[in-house]
Amino acid sequence: MTGNPHIVDAARRLRRAMSLPEVLLWGELRLRPGGLKFRRQHAVGDYVLDFYCASAKIAIEVDGRAHDGQLAADRDTARDFWLAEQGIRSIRITASNVLENPASAALWLITLATGPVATPLHHRKGDGPPPRAGEDQGSVPCR
Repeated sequence: MTGNPHIVDAARRLRRAMSLPEVLLWGELRLRPGGLKFRRQHAVGDYVLDFYCASAKIAIEVDGRAHDGQLAADRDTARDFWLAEQGIRSIRITASNVLENPASAALWLITLATGPVATPLHHRKGDGPPPRAGEDQGSVPCR
C-alpha cells in the first residue's frame, strides 16, 4: 500500500529531515529486530508514517511537539481511524521515551508488534454455538 505521488514526494523529503528521536529509533529498527523489516517515512494513502512494517501491518508514530494540541490530536485520531480501516494498527511512542533509551523503545515496539493479537470472543457464524445473552457486546455475564 502506497500513497499518492505528492505524499510520496513529501515522504522522501521527510526522510532527509528526520527528527533526532526518529533517527535514533531508525538506528534500531533498521537492524530488523524480531525479523521484522521496517520502512521509514513511508507513504500510505494521504499520510506519511514515521515507520511501517508491512508484514505485521503496524505503523509506528514518534509523538513529539508536533503532536501537541487539539488540532494535532484530531488529525492523529482521524489518521489512526483511517489506518485501522485499512487493517493497519497504530503504535505511538513519545519522543522522550525514544531519546531516553532507543534500544529499549525498539524492544517495546517489537514486543507490541509480535505479541498476540486479541482474538474475538466468538467464532464466525457456523464455527460454533451462538453467543449467550450479553456476550454479543464483548462482555461475559457474571455468575
